[in-house]
Amino acid sequence: MKKILIIEDEQFIRENIVEILESSDYKVFSAPNGVIGVELAQQQLPDLILCDVMMPDLDGHGVLEMIRSSPATAALPFIFLTARANPNDLRVGMNLGADDYLTKPFRVPDLLNAVQSRLKKYEQEKIQADTRLEELRNSISLSLPHEFLTPITGILGCSELLLTSYDMLTRDEIMEMLTQLSTSARRLSRLTQNFILYARLISVSLDKENELLRKHLLGEDTTEAAKSVVIDVVSTKIAQDHRDADISITSDHDDVTVRIRHIYLNKIIEEVIDNASKYSHPGSPINVVTVVTRTVFICTISNIGRFMTPEQIASIGAYTQFDRKIYEQQGSGLGLSIAKKLLELHNGELNIQSDEGQTIVAFSIPLA
Repeated sequence: MKKILIIEDEQFIRENIVEILESSDYKVFSAPNGVIGVELAQQQLPDLILCDVMMPDLDGHGVLEMIRSSPATAALPFIFLTARANPNDLRVGMNLGADDYLTKPFRVPDLLNAVQSRLKKYEQEKIQADTRLEELRNSISLSLPHEFLTPITGILGCSELLLTSYDMLTRDEIMEMLTQLSTSARRLSRLTQNFILYARLISVSLDKENELLRKHLLGEDTTEAAKSVVIDVVSTKIAQDHRDADISITSDHDDVTVRIRHIYLNKIIEEVIDNASKYSHPGSPINVVTVVTRTVFICTISNIGRFMTPEQIASIGAYTQFDRKIYEQQGSGLGLSIAKKLLELHNGELNIQSDEGQTIVAFSIPLA
C-alpha cells in the first residue's frame, strides 16, 4: 500500500483529502503545518507528499527545500497545493524541485489522477535506477577482476621466473620478461591512477559549493600551446600502438591557451585517442583535427572500427564497457567517463557521433 503525506494547515481541506485518498486504498498521514510535515516525512518516508504553499511559520517552499536537502527524502515526489496559479509562484516551486501543482479548489478526479501519475512515474524511475545499478554491478564484476588480475599475474609470473631461474635464462629471455614486467606495472599503475582521479572528480561534482576543494583538485591553471599538446600526446600514444602510418593530424590555426591544467588536458587527449586506437582496425585511418573559434578550442578524433549505438553513447559511465562478453578488451570503462567529467568541470563538452563504420569524438575547452 502506497504511503502519502498531506501537509495542509486548513483542517477541512486536509481531512477531505485524507478521506478521498484513504477511500482509494492509500495509507495517509497528515500534518497541520510545515514543521510537523517535515518531521513526518523523515519518520515515515512516504511515497508521495502533497503540500500546501501558503502556511504560517514554514511555508510550502520552505518544506520543499528541507525535503530536498535530506538524502532520505530528496527524491520523493512532491505536489504543491495552492490557491494561487500565478506563473511566478509556479516557477519558484518548480525551480525548487516540485513535481506538480494542483490549484485549489480541485476536483476529486484531478487529485487522484495527479497522485496516480506521480506515483507511476516515481515507480518507473526506481525501476530504471535499479536496472542501471544492476548493469553497473555486472560491468564491475566483469571488468575489475580481469583488469586487476591480468597485470598482477604478469608481474608475479615474470618475477617468480626471474627469481627462481635467473641463471638458466638467456639475456634475450630476461629482457623479454623485464619488458613484460614493465608493461604490466604500467597497466596496473594507470588503472589505479584512474580510480583515484575518478573518485576525486566525483567528490568535486557532489560538493559543488566547496570552492577550496575545487581549487585544490582542479586549480585555476591554464595550458599554453594546446595544439602542440594534442600533437605530442597523440604521437606518443600512436607510436606505442605501432599505428604511426594510420594517423593524420591537421589544423589551420596558431597555438592557443586553454583554461585547464596541462595534466588534465593530457588525460583527456590520452583517453580519447586510446579509445580510437583500441577500437579501430590496424591499418585503418585515425584522423585528428583541431579548430579554434572565438571562445573555444575544439579537437575532433575519428576512427573506423567498432561503433556505438545512441543508447550506448547516452549511457557512458564509470565501469561501463559495451559488449564485454562479446569482445575481449583491456580497460575498466573509466577512460571516457574521466574525460567527460573533466570537461564538464572545466565548462567544456564531450560529443560522440557513431554509426556503422565510423566513430567521431569531439571535445571543446574554453580559451583562456
